[in-house]
Amino acid sequence: MTAEERVTRARFHGSLKPMSAPRPLSPPERVWSDQDWERIQRGYAARDMDEKWNVLTEGDVVHLHRSWTGIEVVAATFEPVEGGGRRIASAEVERDPERYRGTDDEYDRLMLELVISAIVLGEPAVELRARLVALTRQAPGSANAPAGVIQHSRLGLRSDR
Repeated sequence: MTAEERVTRARFHGSLKPMSAPRPLSPPERVWSDQDWERIQRGYAARDMDEKWNVLTEGDVVHLHRSWTGIEVVAATFEPVEGGGRRIASAEVERDPERYRGTDDEYDRLMLELVISAIVLGEPAVELRARLVALTRQAPGSANAPAGVIQHSRLGLRSDR
């Protein structure tokens, strides 16, 4: 797949699973540029087992699926912003505990922005990564986890990427 090809459901041969228990999620405040939106619409397909996310866009909705299971974790609906760019107007997150163990809206909101920023757009996203590490370290048993391990286990990103 080239960077110009659009990721579609057909690429996954029926392995993508829609959310079974979607719940509203407050979206991040960021406004993405029109150029960012063009790239976001092309999506992202995990290239190997270490990458954790597949992202595809249908209309104005961006779907984030776990790469190993195909389970949709987040869906975000984008809308144009006056003066240019796009923002997330609404989002939903999977809350079926059999499919996704997450229960923290702050974490899921951060993960949504981070997957789009770091994985789809390839941005360094240094501040978002630092917030992910800080938030993860607040969890019991995670206080001393190295930042690189947290980023790789949550995003499928090496700390040098």
